[in-house]
Amino acid sequence: MIGTSALLPTPERALASAFLACSGRGILFDCGEGTQTAMRKAGVSLMKTDLIALTHYHGDHIFGLPGLLQTMGSLERTRPLYITGPGDLAEAMDPILRLTDWVPYEIRLLPLPEGGLPLSSLDGRWPAGASLSAFPTVHRVPSRGYCFRLARAGRFDPARARALGVPQKLWGLLQRGEPQTVDGRVVEPADVCGAARRGIKVVYGGDTLPCPALTAAAAGADLLICEATYAEDESAPMAEQYGHTTFRQAAETAAEAGAKRLWLTHFSQSVKDPEAYLETIAGVFPATECGFDGKRTALYFED
Repeated sequence: MIGTSALLPTPERALASAFLACSGRGILFDCGEGTQTAMRKAGVSLMKTDLIALTHYHGDHIFGLPGLLQTMGSLERTRPLYITGPGDLAEAMDPILRLTDWVPYEIRLLPLPEGGLPLSSLDGRWPAGASLSAFPTVHRVPSRGYCFRLARAGRFDPARARALGVPQKLWGLLQRGEPQTVDGRVVEPADVCGAARRGIKVVYGGDTLPCPALTAAAAGADLLICEATYAEDESAPMAEQYGHTTFRQAAETAAEAGAKRLWLTHFSQSVKDPEAYLETIAGVFPATECGFDGKRTALYFED
């Protein structure tokens, strides 16, 4: 987690953003004011970012972009950087890119395909099974959340590979999910592997009211990162008015989705100590944790 504050930064919390790293590559979710400073504090390298995924275009989620893009240029980035977001992405990014001015690398605006994007299409160092998809959320402006998946092939069967005449030097590529051509025919990973095993799933909800699309996207997630702007149940009417979520509503979403873990973020500046409110929702979803700037975890395959 890079920043965990809503609307206004505080001395302890930068504006909401998060970074997902896999195989040395990375996705930055949102980029509010102060994001690059918070990334430095968290020990996260800007240069590992392949894609910036914006949930919507309110200032507290995008005003950090011009400075961050310029810093990447000053660090002599040369490979392309991709930016994705909801609605008319080009229109939303036009003032941001004009403020950024010239940089020595290409910035590519990227609409996500409906079925999700294989991240290896952006950079071949992403694992073959890594993908990112978007889902609609309910805020005061067009908004969406994101679902990262890292699929995992079934167990490799050397006997089947030998029977198909697959050279041993190609076994690792098939295990990574990459089809191979052998003697003029294509050997698919499914031809030499068992049933697919459980992969890894991370969902970043962005700013939203509780909604069916978020619950569906978070189904079985290893980690759900969900906004929780308001800590108290009494703030539910205000949350609805401004398109946000309370602690309890976030916990209810995680419970209904069957997520494994829930991290709360996007705290109102009036929530001085988020941890103090956790006990009020402990019975709703026990695996709830309050986010803080720099909070991190590592997710691994189950077996």
